[in-house]
Amino acid sequence: MTDVVSPAVRSRMMSNIRPKNTKPEMVVRKALFAAGYRFRLHRKDLPGSPDVVLPGHKVAIFTHGCFWHMHSGCRNAKLPATRPEFWKTKLLANVDRDARAADALRLLGWRVLTVWECSTRNPRTVAELSEMLSEWIEGLEDRGEISAAKNL
Repeated sequence: MTDVVSPAVRSRMMSNIRPKNTKPEMVVRKALFAAGYRFRLHRKDLPGSPDVVLPGHKVAIFTHGCFWHMHSGCRNAKLPATRPEFWKTKLLANVDRDARAADALRLLGWRVLTVWECSTRNPRTVAELSEMLSEWIEGLEDRGEISAAKNL
């Protein structure tokens, strides 16, 4: 199957994808702030440069795009029909890097939460996001996920 747009157009589209301050990330930050949490952003001195860090709670939060990080069971995480081997290799490398970063953070004593993009697009989940984040932050789990994939 060939791409529906020219290589130049595809390249321009891909270059517009931002790695920081994405809409899902902003939704998470707004929910954290509304819940009364103060945080640091993109700590480069921590493995994986977490999107949000709550140093007082020793919590690192990653906001992952469902497509880019192959969110299992999510309808937004479909492999493209064009160049599937390229995409599979690229996306699996992202998943592997995510796992290594989370493991390294946990070895350093950090708790790691992944908030999936689908949960920031689902109005019902967004309405409850502050509460879900607070519940996890105040809990004891060392690894967690917030996802709306099961509701899609």
